[in-house]
Amino acid sequence: MSRRYNPSQVTEYWQHVWEEDGVYDCPESPADPTYVLGMFPYTSGALHMGHVRNYAITDAYARYRRMCGDDVLHPMGWDAFGLPAENAAFERDTDPESWTRTCIERMRDELERMGFGYDWSREITTCDPDYYRWNQWLFTKFYEEDLVDYKGAAVNWCPDCETVLADAQVDEHQHEADDGTTETVEVCWRCETPVGRRELDQWFFTITDYAAELHAGLDDLEGWPEGVRDIQRNWIGRQEGTRVAFEVEGAGDAALDDESVDVFTTRLDTVFGATYLALSPGHDLAETVAAEDEAVAEYVDAVRAADPGEAGMSGVETDLTATHPFTGEELPVYVAAYVLDDVGTGAVMGVPAHNERDHAFAAEQDLPVRQVIEPIGDAETRLPDEPYTEDGMLTASGEYDGLASAAAREQLGAHDAVESDVTYRLRDWLISRQRYWGTPIPIVHCEDCGPVPVPEEELPVELPEYVQTTGNPLAENDEFVETTCPECGGPAERETDTMDTFVDSSWYFLRYLSPDLDEAPFDSEFADEWLPVDVYVGGEEHAILHLLYIRFFTRALADLDLLDAREPVERLVNQGTVLKDGTKMSKSKGNAIAPHEYGAETTRLFVLSAAHPSQDFEWTVKNVKTAYEFQQELYGMVAEFSEGDIETRTESEPHDAYLEREIDRTIAAVTTEYDRFRFHQVVGELRRFARLLRRYRDYESPYRYAYSRALRALAAMVAPIAPYLGEELWHLLGEEGLAASADWPTALHDVEDFRIERELVRTTLDDVRDITDVVDIDDPEGIEIVVAQDWKYRAYEVARAADDTTAVVGEIMDDESVREHGDAAADFAASLGERSAELEPTMAPDREREILEQAAWLFEEEFGAAVTVRQAEDGDDLATNAEPNRPAIHIV
Repeated sequence: MSRRYNPSQVTEYWQHVWEEDGVYDCPESPADPTYVLGMFPYTSGALHMGHVRNYAITDAYARYRRMCGDDVLHPMGWDAFGLPAENAAFERDTDPESWTRTCIERMRDELERMGFGYDWSREITTCDPDYYRWNQWLFTKFYEEDLVDYKGAAVNWCPDCETVLADAQVDEHQHEADDGTTETVEVCWRCETPVGRRELDQWFFTITDYAAELHAGLDDLEGWPEGVRDIQRNWIGRQEGTRVAFEVEGAGDAALDDESVDVFTTRLDTVFGATYLALSPGHDLAETVAAEDEAVAEYVDAVRAADPGEAGMSGVETDLTATHPFTGEELPVYVAAYVLDDVGTGAVMGVPAHNERDHAFAAEQDLPVRQVIEPIGDAETRLPDEPYTEDGMLTASGEYDGLASAAAREQLGAHDAVESDVTYRLRDWLISRQRYWGTPIPIVHCEDCGPVPVPEEELPVELPEYVQTTGNPLAENDEFVETTCPECGGPAERETDTMDTFVDSSWYFLRYLSPDLDEAPFDSEFADEWLPVDVYVGGEEHAILHLLYIRFFTRALADLDLLDAREPVERLVNQGTVLKDGTKMSKSKGNAIAPHEYGAETTRLFVLSAAHPSQDFEWTVKNVKTAYEFQQELYGMVAEFSEGDIETRTESEPHDAYLEREIDRTIAAVTTEYDRFRFHQVVGELRRFARLLRRYRDYESPYRYAYSRALRALAAMVAPIAPYLGEELWHLLGEEGLAASADWPTALHDVEDFRIERELVRTTLDDVRDITDVVDIDDPEGIEIVVAQDWKYRAYEVARAADDTTAVVGEIMDDESVREHGDAAADFAASLGERSAELEPTMAPDREREILEQAAWLFEEEFGAAVTVRQAEDGDDLATNAEPNRPAIHIV
């Protein structure tokens, strides 16, 4: 038998065996359900290293939990709709579906070759009518519950993609202008084309209805990275403040009756500094004025047609005046582009002295700047040239002069025109897309009845055959568009927008549970058993899109009585980036490594061992080679044992106890690291254990029972990370069944103190090395290791347990069993008092001695000297130096 492991020769065999045995099939009635999920891939054509890292993480954890006895659901599917498929099809003179199906076939084969263990019976593809039928069904249910809105809106428009973008799909890039200055440009998240604005009738999911709950729920997501939670908090943008009512009157043709405008502010303490009122171009009052005032109408139209940011600090003054609720002063009213329709109330009180945007607008419009906050202490202002935006002390604010900002906000809040309020930055989710390759929105437009949902029995509304056109192919397809109204039977037109593809991925984790169910999108009872998803792995870049939308969908579905859970995911793991030459791998940069270039097993082992899952790491050939050689080392070690090439014995010797104990310690350590998703530490533990087994094997003939148990444990523990290798090792050892289905190894004895035990041996070996180096002992004859006396352990524990570090010495000396040792006890107590906050846990003295006796062979093997382990006694020359966790050492 070859001693070299060649995974390419065994992958197809083990894939076949796993499939035949149904290893990854999930039971319909789970006793201990564990749902492990990686974000399903977009069907881009081929797997990249980011996919491999994500799916290696979920696969290793799923395999580990399965071996622990859990009923594991680990499915896979395809995020198959989207504009890139249309673009790819156009470039290749084909249609989006053909391109997508080809990509799926290729990517599925790659996933299987990588050895990822999925329950393929639950595979879903979002472009299948059987899937997107339920997108449409859910849309109609949301529509019935008033979670869908249809309204005209100024929207982000990508001229290259020829479609609308949600706010979260617009990125900000820094761009150098012609004059050398840097400006911020809003670009499409996919193609980085500068984004424009259009006024269109659009469909929205009213995610804002859940803003408060989505924000509050973040505090309970303890299994999510704090970074993701912070991103969502900022995106939802909860602000506590006040709503202030300004009475508004018109002049001339703009006469108004009893009109008031509410503004939202978080800085009520600056209200006396208001010198104007500004309305957003989309504010109801602005539209009312525009109907009578040609100048305002022209301005509003110009702003709506302008690209984001193009209107700057422009504005137009109206004939309206606002009455300041505190002073009675009449303020001019403007319509201004910098005031956003959907932020706050769509109106602001302009306080140029204490707000940067208000200051910029006032400078542009030549409006007065009135300071009403003075700095406290040494702080200074640069008013009127720059606003002062910090808290301070009120001035020029009437009876509130002299109050600190916080106190003033509280007192000003008692005014009749003021009431407490909370606003959210979160905007409704724009789901309309003017493209072909997506879920058709199930709406029919009737001149008499308005928008009418397509009846459930007529779902799905399927996509027609693809025909390449400019713009939206659906809008050009008369056969698709022309239909009859479900309510009145009259002529009508189908909605030609398709849904944002993030709708597809907002509930796909539920369809995995019942992929073939024909009566509903998922089985609610089954979903209640499996949700929330135990572990979800994906990139942090999805924080404000996908990860927010799945939380919204889960709550909406719960309110439709389809789910019990209100949060979809219990534990979220964000994987880091694989770098090459310091940058993210990318085909466009020419630094991408194909997942199979170095072999599936080597790639999996390397990406899991290189770093913590959440950290970035550099792909290097040297480290990949190390992963390959580790596989060969394990295979060779097991092969030589299974073939009888090493002599073993059947009678136990004292040093065998160390190996047996180390097997237990390694099982405990590896189990802990798997539970913590620290796969790099798992591999580190297995490397260290393999090194120990080599030393043990070379020290003298191995004890067959302990050595074979060690190899079985090693094979089982490596199997989740390197499944082909695990099966080969398991088979060589003559074990029954499959490693993938084996029970997770268990310790024979209690290993609660395994870290303390390991650290004791490690530090003692280091101390011996240091002594031999310092004293220059090349060939020691004997090593004496002396464990501290019992009373020192008692003193040590008193010091560790002390609440008051300043009273440690007294508490130690109050103990009679310590005090009776006189000056030695006092000196040791003083030493402990100086470092009481740094004391590590320790073991009982007899246990410490036992561990060192078991490890004596390691000292003998390394230093070639006889080793003696004993406990110190009174009058012993070494007793003074011996401490818990740090025995005294004498070398001759």
